[in-house]
Amino acid sequence: MAKKKEAAQISKGAKDAVDAKDTKLKAASAVVVRHILCEKHSKIMEAMEKLKAGTDFGKVASEYSEDKAKVGGSLGRMPRHSMTGPFEDEAFKLVPSTTSKPIYSDPPVKTKFGYHIIMVEDRIK
Repeated sequence: MAKKKEAAQISKGAKDAVDAKDTKLKAASAVVVRHILCEKHSKIMEAMEKLKAGTDFGKVASEYSEDKAKVGGSLGRMPRHSMTGPFEDEAFKLVPSTTSKPIYSDPPVKTKFGYHIIMVEDRIK
């Protein structure tokens, strides 16, 4: 039963990305990740609208993100088990993309820090 629940929690963005690529993600021990973090749901949804309108992920992160990764949202290389649960789960489900054509978590991921829009630039074996 836990596997069904876990499968249901895959974000629309991650599912669409995998469906679009029609491929399975290769195993990874780390990801190179960017995010946009906002405390308020309304603010993260404003950022989401900018992304959906085609604005570069880094530009949106610089404008909206409320954490130290504000410069383009880059968190760098993050090994498995170094991120908070829901954030990590989503990050390892996303297909790598670029800031100009990002594949990101949709809907945003809620953690104890706030709401995140996550994108992955690379997967490291």
